[in-house]
Amino acid sequence: MVIDTSAIMAIIYGETEELIFMELISDTEECLLSSPSYVEASIVLGTKHGQQGIENLNLLIAALSITIVPFTVEQAQLASEAFLKFGKGRHPAKLNMGDCFSYALAKSTNQPLLFKGNDFIYTDVAQVSY
Repeated sequence: MVIDTSAIMAIIYGETEELIFMELISDTEECLLSSPSYVEASIVLGTKHGQQGIENLNLLIAALSITIVPFTVEQAQLASEAFLKFGKGRHPAKLNMGDCFSYALAKSTNQPLLFKGNDFIYTDVAQVSY
């Protein structure tokens, strides 16, 4: 399973989906996070909460055994194509750059995507049901 930044943030901020997301991640053998998605989450948390926010992110990733995956040329191409096809201002999915990184990892690994919100439901990526 690939985890989008939106799911990570929902857990960290204790949103409605927190427990179900943690359970889904804990019950899944392999959980992947794109390295650019890690950067995205760390920037948001670092900006709002300083170093402690980044440390909390790292603790969560370790506790849930999430693997941060290096960004490849194939994923870069898939992310670029995703924005052209599903990007904000172009398509009802309204994917932003960060969304495209998660999309690309999910497509390149043939894994379903765990996310919060309605953006990915308008794409062709496999989705984790909850």
